Amino acid sequence: MKIQSVVTQLMKLRNRLLLLLLTSTLIVGSASASERYFAYSYEPETMPKGGWEVEQWATLRLGRNQAVGQDDYQKWELRHSVEYGVTDNYTVELYVNENIESFRDPAAGTSTSSFTFDGISIENRYLVLNPAEHPVGLTLYVEPRFSGVETEVEEKIILGQRHGDWKWALNLTHATEWTRHFRATEGEVEASFGIARDLNKHWAVGLELRDHNELPDYHQWENTALYIGPVVSYRRANWWGTLAVLPQVYGANFTGNPDNNPHLELEGHERWNIRLIFGVAF
Repeated sequence: MKIQSVVTQLMKLRNRLLLLLLTSTLIVGSASASERYFAYSYEPETMPKGGWEVEQWATLRLGRNQAVGQDDYQKWELRHSVEYGVTDNYTVELYVNENIESFRDPAAGTSTSSFTFDGISIENRYLVLNPAEHPVGLTLYVEPRFSGVETEVEEKIILGQRHGDWKWALNLTHATEWTRHFRATEGEVEASFGIARDLNKHWAVGLELRDHNELPDYHQWENTALYIGPVVSYRRANWWGTLAVLPQVYGANFTGNPDNNPHLELEGHERWNIRLIFGVAF
């Protein structure tokens, strides 16, 4: 009963936050946006003190296979957020997380479709080395998430720099997720890298790379999946958008070959990862 009560309260908070996000978007001012060049790799820069931004995230994870009972697999991960610059070096961001998942099991002849409220998370980023003042920028990141039945803590080391029209970012990520009311634990390790070039004052194009790994109960390194693909970003005075399309180019499951694919990992990962982020400053 206590867990159900917590979930109910979180759902009410989610609805209030969504209303706040909609209202904030409608009263956008003329402040400059802190645009992102990459969809999966954070850049070290933080929001200026007193700055606000609303972001909408949509991630499509597409394509598993019949061998794992998930043919026609699709998963939409949606994030609605409000970001605030507490100081020039410290930025906090509040997220409402949701996902929609669907697939077909050919062996059972059934189709599954579900909507899940994935909890509230609070992202904290602290700028240690400003890239405008040092050869390489450095930011530390921690994001706890709670949904009532799941809890997760994610940490990142964010590196990056600009060189003329070029910009790059490297993220080293670790996360621990507790599920089934803390009866199961899974670790995740990820490295991502992005490099992009400004074409003009509005457009930038580049390449993004992401390697993701799962460690169930930290007892074994279960799998790895490597994604590489293009990223494009567009920015104006007070809003911006970024789109990345990353196909899986290599994957392996170290506990066997449940997906019957020697070159990709299609049990815990998908053939395609596509992400669009849209931000508005006010």
